Amino acid sequence: MITRIVKMTFDPSKVEDFLVVFNESSDYIRTFPGCIQMQLLNDINHPNIYYTYSQWESEEDLNNYRNSARFREIWGKTKANFIEKAEAFSMKLIC
Repeated sequence: MITRIVKMTFDPSKVEDFLVVFNESSDYIRTFPGCIQMQLLNDINHPNIYYTYSQWESEEDLNNYRNSARFREIWGKTKANFIEKAEAFSMKLIC
């Protein structure tokens, strides 16, 4: 199992646009083969910074999602609202 955290910093005027995209696509992501869970988190001190926290059965499952046409569509709409480049981290649990 792997955990994926993606930090996204949005133009404050575009946060609502992002939330629309997220809400329209969250069921697709959560039901993608290999996705165990996916959550959206909001920074308590910076209301325009969001994180996705997801767990995947394997890196292959995550890559299958990231290589899907739907991901490219979702990501294209999402990153149009950024004011900073997203940061992504893939990790495995040690203990």
